[in-house]
Amino acid sequence: MATVGTERRARRRRGGRRAGVLLAAVLAAGLAAGCTSGGDGDDGRGARESPTATRDGAAPPALAVKIDNAPAARPQSGLDDADVVYVEQVEGGLSRLMAVYATRLPESVGPVRSARESDLELLRQFDEPLLAFSGAQSKLLPLIDEAPLTPVDPTSEADAFDRDPGRAAPHNLFLRPDRVLEDPPGEAALTTGFHEGPAPSGGTPEEEVTVRFPAARFTFTWSDDDGRWQVSMDGSPATTRDGDRLTAATVVVQDVTVRPSGFRDFLGNNTPYTETVGSGKATVLRDGRAHPASWSRPAAEDGTSLTTPDGDPVNVAPGPVWVLLTSGR
Repeated sequence: MATVGTERRARRRRGGRRAGVLLAAVLAAGLAAGCTSGGDGDDGRGARESPTATRDGAAPPALAVKIDNAPAARPQSGLDDADVVYVEQVEGGLSRLMAVYATRLPESVGPVRSARESDLELLRQFDEPLLAFSGAQSKLLPLIDEAPLTPVDPTSEADAFDRDPGRAAPHNLFLRPDRVLEDPPGEAALTTGFHEGPAPSGGTPEEEVTVRFPAARFTFTWSDDDGRWQVSMDGSPATTRDGDRLTAATVVVQDVTVRPSGFRDFLGNNTPYTETVGSGKATVLRDGRAHPASWSRPAAEDGTSLTTPDGDPVNVAPGPVWVLLTSGR
């Protein structure tokens, strides 16, 4: 078994050739930038060369996985082992998850779904991470190939994915992380800008906080017994496939700009682009309290810093961090 990595220059040359072919096909056919089968561009995007290569002398990368969050996809697998879970807005105001793994690798992660353009900016903070996804629009594939990451999808790494016969497509594709990484890369791969440490002073006691997207909502309920926030999605408790409650040690509610992109799904709905470079307001939930904060990420290569209104750092608690990228609550 080889650790999946990147031979950047060779892959960029291959990606450039594929980009020309793909874009020429798009222009010649006059296709809209919509998704195809499965309703959001998940599968059957044409042949792709395998990205598998050994990262000679380089530290192993973090693994990011795009995860379905439609009701039919729940309960998901592997979210309880993620170091960071990002919640993003997609078409129709719905939500999708991106789970990042560095200190633990679950046996299975999914259901795996398609990538979006804003994922590429979000992942620039990591050193050439692996991005596992089920597919993407044809127009987006050249951008993925040119991004500083290693794509892992069913056409390039078929052995890394399984279909659950007990679930209906497209909510049945699962990744086996041990087939793309031998071992977890370790905490050093978590270049998010977040730092564990004591909580800031002050804050407001909160038993429950709800964060709303246009067509989705997440509720975080503080549990003294767990010492964490219990997660609910759309009014129902979020659980693992074994029935255990999903929890977060820290929740970062990050106010961002969500704007239209140049992409649309197969129904003609615009794909939102979530801007994660810049600055803005945030709320940090930890230890049963809500702390007002500001976030800053000057460049795509940077992590995100969190500070109090006085400019002091806001640390996260040990354990999973959930980051909700929302344009308003």
